[in-house]
Amino acid sequence: MGDVGHTLLGLAVAIAVAWAALVVIMLLAARDRARVADTVRLLPDLLRLLTRLARDRTLPRGVRVRLWLLLAYLALPIDLIPDVIPVIGYADDAVVVLLVLRSVVRRCGITAVARHWPGTVDGLQAVVRLTGGEGA
Repeated sequence: MGDVGHTLLGLAVAIAVAWAALVVIMLLAARDRARVADTVRLLPDLLRLLTRLARDRTLPRGVRVRLWLLLAYLALPIDLIPDVIPVIGYADDAVVVLLVLRSVVRRCGITAVARHWPGTVDGLQAVVRLTGGEGA
């Protein structure tokens, strides 16, 4: 096996390990199905929120970079877990969004999220619950 073969094999193994790790994370997250279901329902408003936050120059640069990377990941046609797999195929995007949004709330506070929230008050309260943020 040549260098190219070893590289492809290494890449395949890395992808398989990453996929397996994400499946485990998704299964652990699926225990709290209400959180995953809330996140999936909020995705349209969350996408607008993420874009608004990423453009906000008052937020730290690292936070904005993280948000732009998340938006790029969401725009890619390739997912870590294919969408054809029932339930977790679509939920992987929701979990990634939730993890990044939690980090944004921890770094900038829930007030930054509330300032840019495009949805309803109930939706914002769901975001507060999902991110572990304090009341807005």
